[in-house]
Amino acid sequence: MTDGADGPQADIWTETAGNPPVFRFAPSPNGRLHLGHGLSALLNQRAANASGGRLLLRIEDIDTTRCTPAFEAAIYEDLAWLGLRLEEPVRRQSRHFADYRDALDTLIDAGLAYPSFRTRGEVRREASEAEEDGRPWLRDPDGAPLYPTDERETDTATRQAFIEAGRPHVWRLDMDRALAHAGLPLEWEETGAGPDGETGVVTADPASWGDIVLARRDVPVSYNLAVVLDDALQGVTHVVRGRDLFHATSIHRLLQVLLGLPTPAYHHHRLLLGEDGRKLSKSRGDTALSALREAGTTPADIARMVGLSPDATA
Repeated sequence: MTDGADGPQADIWTETAGNPPVFRFAPSPNGRLHLGHGLSALLNQRAANASGGRLLLRIEDIDTTRCTPAFEAAIYEDLAWLGLRLEEPVRRQSRHFADYRDALDTLIDAGLAYPSFRTRGEVRREASEAEEDGRPWLRDPDGAPLYPTDERETDTATRQAFIEAGRPHVWRLDMDRALAHAGLPLEWEETGAGPDGETGVVTADPASWGDIVLARRDVPVSYNLAVVLDDALQGVTHVVRGRDLFHATSIHRLLQVLLGLPTPAYHHHRLLLGEDGRKLSKSRGDTALSALREAGTTPADIARMVGLSPDATA
C-alpha cells in the first residue's frame, strides 16, 4: 500500500481560519513503539509536511502505574531515529490532571455525570447471567457489556454516603441527558475510512457506548475525556490515527459539544496486523522499532515495511 491510500495528499489537509494545520502523534509510554506506531507517526509527519503544517508530540501517560520514564525516553529515541521533527515543549498528560478535573466538574455541575459503584466484573457477570437466561444485553462497539442505567437516579445523599464510606467508584456520563443537552445529529468529517469504508460526513453514534467512564479513582481521567481536551488546548486541527479508534470518535464528538470545544477533521488509517490477524500490540517484541533498529533495519526499510514510499520527506 502506498502513501496515497492513507495520506498525505496535500488537498485533504486544509488550513483552518488561515492558520497552518496542526497534527499530533500521541503515544502512551507503557511499552515499546512498534511498526503500527511507526506507520501512524510517519503519516502524521508526511501530512504536516505536505500541508505546511505543524506536528506536535503528546505523551499520553494518565496511567501512572503502567507508564514509565524508560518507555517515554524510548519513544523520543525511536522517533528521532525515524527522522521525525517534533515541536517543543511536549505535552505530558500527567502534568495536567487539574485541566481534566475542571472539565469533569463542568459535566458534573451540568448534571451530566454521576458516580457509579459497580465493578466491571460485576457488570460482566450480570450481562452473562442475563444472556444465559435469554435476555439480551446491549454491548458497545468493542464488545463490552453496557453499564446498567439504574444508578443514574440514585439520590445525592446515598451517593455521598457511599463515597464517604470509601466505596470504590468511577464517574460516568449520563448518556441520555448528555445527548439531550447536546442535540442531534452529531457528525464529523472523515478524510480516511472506517472499518466498513465510512468516509466523508459521518454521523456519530455515541449512544452505542452507553454511560462511558469519565474518571476513575486510580486514573483520574479517562482516555476519551483527556484526548478531546488535549486536542483543543493544543490547537489540533487534524487527527490522524488508527482505524481502531474510529468508533470512539462518536464519544469525542459528544464531549466536544458538551464542553464547547472545537472539532478537528479526522483521518483514520489502516491497521497493521500480525500473523494471527490481530492488530500489532506492544507485547510483540519482534515488531518493536527498537528491536528492528538493533537488527540493522533502516528508517527507509521501516517505511517500506509499513507500506509507504521510502523516498518521501519525513
